[in-house]
Amino acid sequence: MDRSRLFDDTYRLLGKSIDVATKRHGLIAGNIANLDTIGYKPKDIDFQKTLETEMNKGHSRLLRTNERHYSTGSNTSKLFTEAGRDRFGDDDPVNIDEEMTKLVENNIKYREGIEMLKKKMNILKHAISEGGR
Repeated sequence: MDRSRLFDDTYRLLGKSIDVATKRHGLIAGNIANLDTIGYKPKDIDFQKTLETEMNKGHSRLLRTNERHYSTGSNTSKLFTEAGRDRFGDDDPVNIDEEMTKLVENNIKYREGIEMLKKKMNILKHAISEGGR
């Protein structure tokens, strides 16, 4: 049996989503670790733009088949940004509140990806177990 029929593009896209969230988690954790580092500029990646770029690398595009589906959107910002801002002539240090908010949001995206992947695997498991009856 052709493996591509068993594991469709959804598996690949969910994997990319989880990979992007993992990479972003590392950047946010690095920002928090450098909370007191003088001159450190917080780093981040644009989750949506990075995921869109990763999705477009594949051989097919994600189609929106229902108006209730989430749109991939079109964001033209850079994938990787330094989030330092100018305050009193210097770059802002890492703002712990902002970083913790980003961490929570990113964790939600990561967990959503994992849950959707689990559901896809459960569908496959059900198909296999019901096929033997």
